Amino acid sequence: MSAPVRELKTRELTVNMGPQHPATHGVLRLVLDLDGENVVKVTPYVGYLHRGVEKLAENRTYLSALPLTDRLDYISSMSNNVGYCVAVERLFGIEVPERAKYIRTIMAEMTRISSHIIGVSTHALDIGAMTLFLYSFRDRELLIDLFEMTCGARLTVSYPRIGGVRNDVSQEFIDKLYAFTETYPQIIEEQYETLLNENRIWHERTKGIGVISAEDAINWGLSGPTLRGSGVPYDVRKAAPYDAYDRVEFDVPVGKNGDAYDRYLCRMEELKQSNRIIRQCLEQMPKGPIMAPDAPKFTLPPKDRVLSDMESLIHQFVLITKGPIAAPEGEIYAATEVPKGELGFYIISDGSGRPYRMRLRAPSFIHVSVLPKLCEDAYVADVITNIGTIDIVLGECDR
Repeated sequence: MSAPVRELKTRELTVNMGPQHPATHGVLRLVLDLDGENVVKVTPYVGYLHRGVEKLAENRTYLSALPLTDRLDYISSMSNNVGYCVAVERLFGIEVPERAKYIRTIMAEMTRISSHIIGVSTHALDIGAMTLFLYSFRDRELLIDLFEMTCGARLTVSYPRIGGVRNDVSQEFIDKLYAFTETYPQIIEEQYETLLNENRIWHERTKGIGVISAEDAINWGLSGPTLRGSGVPYDVRKAAPYDAYDRVEFDVPVGKNGDAYDRYLCRMEELKQSNRIIRQCLEQMPKGPIMAPDAPKFTLPPKDRVLSDMESLIHQFVLITKGPIAAPEGEIYAATEVPKGELGFYIISDGSGRPYRMRLRAPSFIHVSVLPKLCEDAYVADVITNIGTIDIVLGECDR
């Protein structure tokens, strides 16, 4: 005589993932409604890192607000600096010298490589692949050393300036970077792609996971590789070129299926394209000034003159305390293509030396909002994949 069959009763469970969970970048909290292993609903909560960058900028001069942008996406400081400088330069009508444009483009693409290899390798680490993490940090260290050689800082650089860059690059910098670009494509192919492109476990964890169509990606406001993985070839560097991007040739890689694997492939291909851009810039970069002649109101005088000349001392004092005199009134929105997507600065000027209002369009904030969509019909383990594949930094999300 068989035992009577009893129906197993289950109920939905609500659990917190983060903000202490290592895969949630330390300060992202997700509330998961679960039916067993199936995700019923995901609700993101942000703001645990909020530092009021936008409001702080409104109480500083245009020049002294620049270091605040370092702390947005703190692994892409150079790109953030460039985005802010481009916005203020368009507001003031400043034309940047050619050499400074090439230097800023080189720095932005070095930052893209540095950011992408961190994004991909930590994503892989989150879902079980550790070796790429070790290789990529070895290569990132070379780029960080070059940043330090140029501006003395490794993470929060504050190197670009409104109207140019802080100082010129040395021949040693150029030689070492050129040597890096000669070997890096082979490293990508032999050490990065060999580990993951055909890895069966990597396929199981990323293919068909976090699928979003091109139409939905556009409607959610996605940008960068997170958008291009869905097949949308939108790139600010092509759509609205700035600095030296209209002088170099590069391709915009796109995906087909809009899943986590396609977004990974886009980032890997962008590593090669960034390497290609850097080589062209090194070969084309002209000699000349690195600061716009019509931007003295943003340029601090040399330190030796400040210490020996009263007029230079007064000039520095006025620039630091009051900012540029006779700023144009108006408003502007300027966007640049940072590693994670479109970074936009919206600035309103009331004619004073400080921005009257400043707001940011931070790609990480937009990408966090799409997590509930990506996690539809997902398993709990897929939530980790989806967090990694949108490549967020909460510093710019909680701006």
